[in-house]
Amino acid sequence: MPNNQISNPTSPVQNQAQQTPQMTDRDRLIDVLTTQKYLTDGFNIATREASHDTLHRDVLTCLTETHQCARDIYNLMFQQGWYALEAEEQQKLTQTYQQFSGYTAQFPYSGKVQ
Repeated sequence: MPNNQISNPTSPVQNQAQQTPQMTDRDRLIDVLTTQKYLTDGFNIATREASHDTLHRDVLTCLTETHQCARDIYNLMFQQGWYALEAEEQQKLTQTYQQFSGYTAQFPYSGKVQ
């Protein structure tokens, strides 16, 4: 079976988990990324529920900035080799696409996804 992992690892020494009670840089970034994900969930709800236009705009700005911060943290973790992706086979992608594109017939409008 081919290795489908997409990663950008640095030296093996940096990637080894340290068995100490102290938090490592990797631990801190995982914590910060988790917090950013939690914040974007909350800001998304607040943006959707805001009834005042100025408040909506301000919270939307916070949401956008929080998403960008999470993306920057993810990119840093990927560069350090602390976050890896797995490539999927083209056949599986095509199959999943066909499965979900068939659902458009159930939409209450024209069925075309824009």
